[in-house]
Parts: sequence; C-alpha cells; structure tokens
Amino acid sequence: MKRQDFRFFHRLRVRWAEVDMQKIVFNAHYLMYFDTAITDYWRALALPYEEAMVQLDGDLYVKKATVEYHGSARFDERLDVALKCARIGNSSMAFTGAIFRGDALLISCELVYVFADPASQTSKPVPEALRRVLTAYEAGEAMLQLKTGGWAALGADAGKVRTAVFVLEQGIPMEMEWDEADSTALHAVAYNGLGQGIATGRLVRQAEGVSKIGRMAVHHALRGSRVGSDVLRALMDAARERGDREVMLYAQRSAEGFYQRLGFTPRGEPFEEAGIPHIEMVKAP
Repeated sequence: MKRQDFRFFHRLRVRWAEVDMQKIVFNAHYLMYFDTAITDYWRALALPYEEAMVQLDGDLYVKKATVEYHGSARFDERLDVALKCARIGNSSMAFTGAIFRGDALLISCELVYVFADPASQTSKPVPEALRRVLTAYEAGEAMLQLKTGGWAALGADAGKVRTAVFVLEQGIPMEMEWDEADSTALHAVAYNGLGQGIATGRLVRQAEGVSKIGRMAVHHALRGSRVGSDVLRALMDAARERGDREVMLYAQRSAEGFYQRLGFTPRGEPFEEAGIPHIEMVKAP
C-alpha cells in the first residue's frame, strides 16, 4: 500500500495525551484518527453529512473495522491519514485506510459501513445518488457545480444558504438580510453532487467600473474547504468580463484572512455593520 494509491489525505499531529510512557501512540487511537479523517472525507465530497443523510433518507453505521499495525507513531510527529472508497455493495461500502509518516506506511485498515434506516437500523440499498458521488470523487471528478445568474433562477437556493448563515447562525435580523439589490445582482451558488446549495455570493454594480461582492455565505460544515474561494473567483471573473477596474467588499473581520489569501487588501478603518466588525477590502479583478 503506497501514498499514490490514495486521493484523499487528512493531516494531523500526534498529541501528548495520545501516547504512552515510551511516547508511542496507543493502538486504540489509530481508529480515532480514521474516524476523524472520515469526517473530512465527507467535506471533500462537499456533503454536509447531516443534511445529506436526511435527503438520502438513511444513515451510515460502522459494521466492521480491522486494523493492521506496521509501525508506531510517536509524540509530535505529523501523520497523513489516507482514505478511499474501495467498494460499494448493495447496502454496504468498504473504505481502505492507511496512516503514513512521510512515505512510510504505519497503519492500514478496512472500514465497512452499512447504509440503514435510522429508526430501525435495518439495512437499505445504498442510494444511487450517493453511489455516483463516491464513484465520481474517487475517479478525480469535480465535486462542485457552480452556477451564476439572476435572483429568479438562483434566489431560492441562495436564500436558503444566507438564511442559515446570516439569520439563524449570526443572528442578523431577517429584514436586514434582504434588499432591492438582490433583484439586479449577479448571484453565484455552489452545488454539491446531491444538488444541495452549499455556498453563495452576489455581485452588484457599486459605481462606474467598480463592483461590490457581498452576501458571501458558506455552509458551516464546509468552511475551510475550497467552496468559498470558488464562489468568490466566479464573481471576480464576472466583474473582469464586464470590464470593471476594481472589486470591493465589506469583509467580516473574522474572514479578513480568507480574503487576504485571495489577493484582497484592506482599505480604510474597521467599522460595524449589523453589530458585526467589518473592514472594506479591494482588489483589481
């Protein structure tokens, strides 16, 4: 088993609480590492786990977990946990896992999950939609579909994301979230393989040659993935195509680093909007 056998990797650092007196990781912790990695595997699929399982009308339960030890990890080492969906049966799916220190294989495992009814926990066939997503990911296909358009076409899905993030999560009053600019803005919505809208943003004309990006919202389970940057780049591309010389936005201070990594620079002094600290940021498209 080699690193090149895998597409997905989750990186971690061994903590003090996970090792024994010899500073070697307790064997039981390796299963915890795989369990943590499987959560990020779902993020790589762009699937918010809870909403995905509700739509698929089922849930996944561990049927079997086998671990083979080839070497030991030690305190403070950086490890890569690799996973791949190796087989999808009628109601089960098998994942092959491996833990590497550099190129050295330390641990290998097999995890078998059964798709089942949450109430009775009786097995059900793996939904075709989930089967397609898993197969596409392992084949190296893109997990996101990005759509741009007007409010009539994308408003329902953009609105769901914005309501979840701004109104329910951040407590912004509903009447402050919606404005007349929605009807004239260019909206972008990212969809996953189940057709769920998981991120959105909009582009409005601020002045001649100047666009403003706003209402950037990403499902909480997928923050830190590439979905937010994909939405932002789509809006930047649209601004460039129509000849704008500048794109500006009001970034929440907690997201300032995200925008800086994508080339935006602060301008002016911080301010509050809807009770949340913001900073104006700009970039040439």
